[in-house]
Amino acid sequence: MRAKEKAKPVSRAALAGEADPRLVALSVSIQDDGALYAEDIRGSQAHVTMLAAQGIVPKAVARRVVAALDQVRAEFAAGKIRFDPALEDVHTHVERRLGELVGKDAGYLHAGRSRNDQVALDERLFVVAACERADAALARLQRALVRRGREHQATILPGYTHLQRAQPVSLAHHLLAHVEAFGRDRQRVSEVRARAAISPLGSGALAGTTLPLDREATARALGLAGVTQNSLDAVSDRDSAIELLFACALAAVHLSRIGEEIVLWTTKEFGFMTLSDAFATGSSLMPQKKNPDVGELARGRAGRAIGDLVALLATVKNLPLSYNRDLQEDKRPLLGAADAVVLTADAIAGAIDTATFHAARMEEALGGGEALATDAAEYLVERGVPFREAHEAVGKVAAFATAHGRPLAKLDPAEWRSFHPRFEKDVLRCFDARRSLRRRDLPGAPAPRQVARQLARWEKALREPGR
Repeated sequence: MRAKEKAKPVSRAALAGEADPRLVALSVSIQDDGALYAEDIRGSQAHVTMLAAQGIVPKAVARRVVAALDQVRAEFAAGKIRFDPALEDVHTHVERRLGELVGKDAGYLHAGRSRNDQVALDERLFVVAACERADAALARLQRALVRRGREHQATILPGYTHLQRAQPVSLAHHLLAHVEAFGRDRQRVSEVRARAAISPLGSGALAGTTLPLDREATARALGLAGVTQNSLDAVSDRDSAIELLFACALAAVHLSRIGEEIVLWTTKEFGFMTLSDAFATGSSLMPQKKNPDVGELARGRAGRAIGDLVALLATVKNLPLSYNRDLQEDKRPLLGAADAVVLTADAIAGAIDTATFHAARMEEALGGGEALATDAAEYLVERGVPFREAHEAVGKVAAFATAHGRPLAKLDPAEWRSFHPRFEKDVLRCFDARRSLRRRDLPGAPAPRQVARQLARWEKALREPGR
């Protein structure tokens, strides 16, 4: 038998907290979580105020700490705090500077609190504010779309499926489709905010504390709706960060979609709109070019937003309870998500507000009646013909017209009747696009009456307070 090996002694460096420089380099997060200084300080001020109210910390000490933290916040905002990798994160930077200002009184601040519940709180406060910024930007974009829709209620163009001309709609109806999508984005952001606005502070490292904290008082002081109900879950939960990333990723996808339409519509092939020079760029080589960069950048940002969501999901997918250091990696995808939505939405709003829409070109794109072929099929349905039979008959008419190089609207009634006996002289009325729109008078459809109703609904919903 082999002699039993002697246990290796624990490193003195480990006991003394002297980490290898390579581990320090891997551990440092201040370059990312430094952005959370305001949330960190706000949480600390609420915490120490509660500690004083509970008799855990002298009230005079709490007042000095709160005042000093105001100074630390101002120094962070002014860029006067020098980031030191040896201090690793924003929490330690704040605490070190606080110690320089109030001495040993800074040591009271950490009673009943761990960095685990501290960072969980910081992120929740950040998510709440980020949701508010994203919501405001999406609302600004909606207002721009509704304003232009109001101007273009009578402008008609082809709606598309498969990027092929399909049926006529008004430009107002088309723009309102984007308003609806951004409305759902705002609903999601609101729901994320509501779930994030719960305080984890008081959960400690994972199992709370023996100190008589008033968690509800701290939550109220921070403007949060309540407190978490399980300390293990509280310090390991990153759902609100993931949900924010999802909401931002989907909003970015919707922004990308309108960006793609800007790119398409400003081509000479479409010619539906012209961007203001303020929202387009020229070519470094070709003097005739006017590039729709605002739309292209919107498309590009969507890829990054989707990647950030996937990155955070992958980080948390197999973590055992409760806190694990892997969660340090959530800052980079989280911190820029809402601001990317804000920047993109505001740029798209500016582009829409200042663009010129070419109504004549849009109406011209409706062509010679092909976009109204379904109306001809429904003409037969109104005369008792089963839809499949009507569809087949109009399909044959369309094939005939294409083969002879003639638009559907220019075929004579006798030619129509040769494909089905129920066609009468008035079939040609189907090829009046404005009449077609008026007849599509169902909730959610593009009839002028319905579009006017939707414009009024959104104008009321988007009315800014005090206006």
